[in-house]
Amino acid sequence: MGNRKENSTNMLNEKVILECELMYAICMIGGRWKLLILCKLENGKLRFSELRRHIPEITERMLALQLRELEKDGLVKRTVYAEVPPRVDYELTEISEELVPVWRQLEVWAVKHKNLVQV
Repeated sequence: MGNRKENSTNMLNEKVILECELMYAICMIGGRWKLLILCKLENGKLRFSELRRHIPEITERMLALQLRELEKDGLVKRTVYAEVPPRVDYELTEISEELVPVWRQLEVWAVKHKNLVQV
């Protein structure tokens, strides 16, 4: 991949996101699967296959991509054990544990307003 131009739309959007704290937060947990993955990890460590069982609608490829992004952003900790066969666990980091009350409040809001809007 080449370098991005300083004035490209992608670079300009990234600057706006970094300047607005709310936009930054939404980008960290946004998308269809990230928040759901974090919620599933709320009760402790899970292996990839366990996460896949808890979220049967997600493809393996998408789960791997989302976990990689969450790890890169510091929201998920990935632990690899030197065993045969190799074992990998995923768990919330301290940063993402601070989000638990936030997503609980979003859940309350969703229950209250879900039926008011037709999807």
